[in-house]
Amino acid sequence: MNIITTEKLTDFKHLNLFNIKYQDRAGNPKSWIFASRSETPDVTLNTTNSVDVSINKTVNKMPHAVVVVPFHMNYQKLVLIREFRVVLGDYQYGFPAGLVDKGEQIEETAERELKEETGLELVSFIRTSPIIYSSSGMTDESIALVYANCSGEPSLEWNEDSEDIEVLMISSEEAQKLLETPEIKFDVKTWIVLSIFARTGKI
Repeated sequence: MNIITTEKLTDFKHLNLFNIKYQDRAGNPKSWIFASRSETPDVTLNTTNSVDVSINKTVNKMPHAVVVVPFHMNYQKLVLIREFRVVLGDYQYGFPAGLVDKGEQIEETAERELKEETGLELVSFIRTSPIIYSSSGMTDESIALVYANCSGEPSLEWNEDSEDIEVLMISSEEAQKLLETPEIKFDVKTWIVLSIFARTGKI
């Protein structure tokens, strides 16, 4: 596959559309429209116009966003949020998440977003995923999953006006019931974590 050009199609603050032109394996010209949170998408060309697939591309790179998987130490329950998502026109079950601000580290973003969306305090980090991708057929958006212990009482005091959030704390049994409720809309990462939590009681 050879990447030829990448053209920016829109000019918004947090998300834009790009048209990437490339050649397939048979040399046929192709194009693909995708969304990106980057001013310049992370598609690099080498001197032969072939895409750089070096494993070192993501070394020291920060993800666009962080998703926090919080476990409440006092209640011994997993923390979820039920949030209105405009694109769905409905509520979706997910985890606290947000964009990495300029100059922030992953841990700082996780602590800030957990506080802003749930009112809870991040106590300790359990583990952090490498950079992973949300839906590479539509976007180059990258995230890090941060598993963490938390404490405190839920509060919506720090929610923005554009956020419509309900904070939930659930046991493994309650997680299983949610998974078996067909009308619920899940974020894909949340469904996977919930499935493991329902089966093992661990994150």
